Amino acid sequence: MGTTTAAYDAHADWYNDFMSPAAGDYLRRVHNTLTDLLGPGDGSCLDVGCGTGAHVPPVADLGWTPLGVDLSAGQLRHAMHRLPVAVADAARLPFADNTLPAAVCVLISTDVPDYGAVIAEVGRVLRPGGRFVHLGVHPCFVGAFADWSDRPRVVVDERYTDRSHTYDTWNPHGVRARVGGWQIPLADLLNAATTAGLRLDRVAESGTGIPDLFGFAAVKA
Repeated sequence: MGTTTAAYDAHADWYNDFMSPAAGDYLRRVHNTLTDLLGPGDGSCLDVGCGTGAHVPPVADLGWTPLGVDLSAGQLRHAMHRLPVAVADAARLPFADNTLPAAVCVLISTDVPDYGAVIAEVGRVLRPGGRFVHLGVHPCFVGAFADWSDRPRVVVDERYTDRSHTYDTWNPHGVRARVGGWQIPLADLLNAATTAGLRLDRVAESGTGIPDLFGFAAVKA
């Protein structure tokens, strides 16, 4: 997953194992939701913040040709065996305007300090009619502000609007305890898409009871 500091370099091998098929139900839900939102197509689909390339299978199975960019060279050591990749900042994509038919951002929205800038770049490089899929942790229910330790009861607090980087988490063994994260409230997320010239097409949530995943598909006008 792309970050401006390549925070995942120190954890690349761990993350490659963490996001393997052994991740079980969570990864299956991620890929099922991605499949549902992206839909079949052909041509290139840019995986922005591709990390280890864990999300190549559902994209390729839909007929797209995956390409990947990430700032973490450590993660790309794994990804390069799964798709063509380049080291690049997600907020400064190495593609010309209006060139790509599709792009996805999967589980990276909390890994960058300005996810709105990433969506703006996606809007720039997509060609008219191009499709974009965002899929990430649910901005209303997952973050430093949310305590899932007493499920099915989830407790949220006023830090929902705190956009600063933090390592605070209820789970000391997960991703956030290792690399931290930024919060992007739901309104900021959706407004970033419309500001980038993207028209919302479909929205999806996934989880039992309280959803922990949120995604949307959008089309460039």
